[in-house]
Amino acid sequence: MSGTNGNESGEDGKDDLAEFLREMADVEPLKKKTAEPWKRRLRPEPLPKAADEDEDGFADRNIETPAFLEFRRDGIQHRTYNDLRRGIIEPEATLDLHGLRVLEARKALAAFLGQSTARGRRCVRIIHGKGRGSSEQPILKQKINQWLPQRPEVLAFTSAPRWDGGTGAVYVLLSRKFRDEY
Repeated sequence: MSGTNGNESGEDGKDDLAEFLREMADVEPLKKKTAEPWKRRLRPEPLPKAADEDEDGFADRNIETPAFLEFRRDGIQHRTYNDLRRGIIEPEATLDLHGLRVLEARKALAAFLGQSTARGRRCVRIIHGKGRGSSEQPILKQKINQWLPQRPEVLAFTSAPRWDGGTGAVYVLLSRKFRDEY
């Protein structure tokens, strides 16, 4: 060994401690014992209803939404509906509502349905998403399930086939009868 003993390192430790205490003598402790790691966020409040909100013909209801969406008006042939459900009737246009707020999605849907009807489209696809960011149930999916049956030009809709969006999109069968109204 090199001839050092344990006492020397012990004396250095005492000197370090004494020096540390001298340096810290005039330091004042923090008044708050714990720091908040983040700032609390306020809960969002719904926007007041806009004056033109009811002009698009949609009413909001709070209903439970199934995983697979389907709707068919009376008089729609069973074979036509099955062709829609299986993807045999291909969509001629697509509306993607991902990332939109409910009011924005509502206006976009009303405009899209009006344009599609005016152009004589038979089938369209609306992508609403699966709502993985929602805590309870998919909000846009629920709204689409409510809004589409309220429009007279919508004859039927069903969740898209698995290869084209599955339960995150719907195929909508439109009536050509309303073509001149838009």
